[in-house]
Amino acid sequence: MVSILSASAFGTVLIVLVVIIGIILLSALFLIPARLKKCPSDKIMVVYGRTGAEGASLCLHGGTKFIWPFVQAYQFLDLTPMSISVDLKQALSRQNIRIDVPSIFTVAISNEPGVMQNAAERLLGLKMQDIQNLAKDVIFGQLRLVIATMDIEEINTDRDKFLEAVSRNVESELKKIGLKLINVNVTDINDESGYINALGKEAAAKAINDARKSVAEKNRDGSVGEANAQSDQRIQVATANLKAVEGENLSYASMSQSNASRREVEAESLRRATASEKIAAAKALQEAYSAEEEAELKRAARENATLKADVIVRTEIEKEKLTLQAEAEAEQIRRKAKGEADAIYAKLEAEARGTVELLSSQAKGFGEIVKQAGGDPDGAVKLLIADKIENLVKTQVEAVKNLRIDKVTVWDTMSGKDGSSTTSNFMASLFKAIPPLNDIFKASGIQLPDYLGKIDAPKAIEAPKIVK
Repeated sequence: MVSILSASAFGTVLIVLVVIIGIILLSALFLIPARLKKCPSDKIMVVYGRTGAEGASLCLHGGTKFIWPFVQAYQFLDLTPMSISVDLKQALSRQNIRIDVPSIFTVAISNEPGVMQNAAERLLGLKMQDIQNLAKDVIFGQLRLVIATMDIEEINTDRDKFLEAVSRNVESELKKIGLKLINVNVTDINDESGYINALGKEAAAKAINDARKSVAEKNRDGSVGEANAQSDQRIQVATANLKAVEGENLSYASMSQSNASRREVEAESLRRATASEKIAAAKALQEAYSAEEEAELKRAARENATLKADVIVRTEIEKEKLTLQAEAEAEQIRRKAKGEADAIYAKLEAEARGTVELLSSQAKGFGEIVKQAGGDPDGAVKLLIADKIENLVKTQVEAVKNLRIDKVTVWDTMSGKDGSSTTSNFMASLFKAIPPLNDIFKASGIQLPDYLGKIDAPKAIEAPKIVK
């Protein structure tokens, strides 16, 4: 019984395993074609994720690649060429002449191994317009750089050298972002000063003059050859006739003279024609030189105007800067002066308020004293003086406090009035100079009481005896 159950369980497990393996094989059969991607010839397939490559992505141009689910993804880069119109204006040449160089550049994403990796890193996910704008910025910079290293004559006459320099510089920079340069087509070259037009006129005048010179030389050679041939023919005929008929010598001599006169006329005509052609050639050269001189004068005037404009602009900027600085300093001085004036005004206003308060308080105090004196102002003044009597006495004492009479040595000549001592007169005058306290109170209308003492008439101070 147990063996039968074991056999049935083993069979069930085996069936389940077979079913699972079948499901896996069927899934693989459906999954492999879905994840097997083909790269067209006009695109680059960029596989990123877990690629196992040295870089951040794997780039394929053509072929087939299996994209592992969950760990890999892919995108395509279009190799279709892009035509970029570059309307370059005011580019500065080596001669400091600004020129316009409109041109058309044909670029595309490169399929070279190293450059293709740059395209995958820098252009993947960008729209075609964004790629064109990026390439246009690079082309603008390199085109200006090439023009700055060449003269206008080289750019205008040696187009192959100019295009080669542009292609070399532009292509080296485009490779850094994964692009390659296919073609460069410069449509036209113009300059604002008319220098290129003057060069064209000079070349045309030179070509015309060379052609005229060549025609004149050919005409001269033909005329001279024809004249020589005719001369030889006439000489031979004349010689033969001279040998044949001796009698015809006079007529042939006259004929020879006539032919000589005719040749002189022909030579004169040829000389005039040659002189006219040379004069015309000289006038053409003069016009070419005049055109070149005019172009140089215009260029010099433009450069002079540019330099003057630069100097004027710098001067105006410096002037405006100095003006702003002066205004700022003046504003600072005005604000400082206003602050100081406000501070002085506030101080004076505070002092005035204090003085007003002090005078108001004194006035109130004086009014109270007058009120206590029964409304008598003189009595109020007497009260104030009585209040200050201690200070008055102190002032009187201070007047003679520091006099050291005992240390004064006087030589008395007894030359006072009535033979009195000058020393006694000096001492009396000194003490009289100090106003007595009783006199001060009398002047104020105050009568001191008798118990404070009465002042008798002053006695004469005896002069000290002088020991002879």
